[in-house]
Amino acid sequence: MTPAAVRWLDVGCGRGELLKIAGKNFLQITGCDPSAGMLSSDVSIKTHQQTSLVKLPFESGTFDFVTAVCVLHHVHGGDKGLLADEIRRVLSPGGLCCLIEHNPRNPVTRTIVKRCLVDADAELLAAGEISNLLRASGFKIIDKRYFLYLPERIFHAFGFVERVFSKLPFGGQYAVLAQAPSGLPADLTLLVASSLDLIGMGLPPG
Repeated sequence: MTPAAVRWLDVGCGRGELLKIAGKNFLQITGCDPSAGMLSSDVSIKTHQQTSLVKLPFESGTFDFVTAVCVLHHVHGGDKGLLADEIRRVLSPGGLCCLIEHNPRNPVTRTIVKRCLVDADAELLAAGEISNLLRASGFKIIDKRYFLYLPERIFHAFGFVERVFSKLPFGGQYAVLAQAPSGLPADLTLLVASSLDLIGMGLPPG
């Protein structure tokens, strides 16, 4: 199986920007968000409103790949674990999830988040905390990488620096890739992991 046969859900999709960027690589793209006002009006993207932060409006096993970009820092207390459990529920056996979050070890990120009204309620989580959260929901951690070391204006010229330092825990954001029980073939894991270069690299804090 290849990404072209993968059903992808983006949790907290907002206006669907991420789905528009990378969606052409997948069989099916779907988004959900608690805010009806944020959901995209683009008819090419299937979007659903969440009635709860910790409930996803889909049947169990509906998707092969789930992303949540800068979502978990808006979910508080035990609700984080409930949302992780929901992500596992809607994944097919062996499905993959990728959580991308702001890195609290990066001082520039902390400053940006502090000044951002949208992030007034943010509780920044280290990559280890996200990894532990996913493990508690039954996931196996496959990969962890850091990015946004460079300002956007020079990223295209010096993007190789991001790859060189991707394992150092100081980038502005990080991605944790995890797999639900009953593993998929290794080639799919590698193919979807490689698609994170499209999804993860160069996302601005926000």
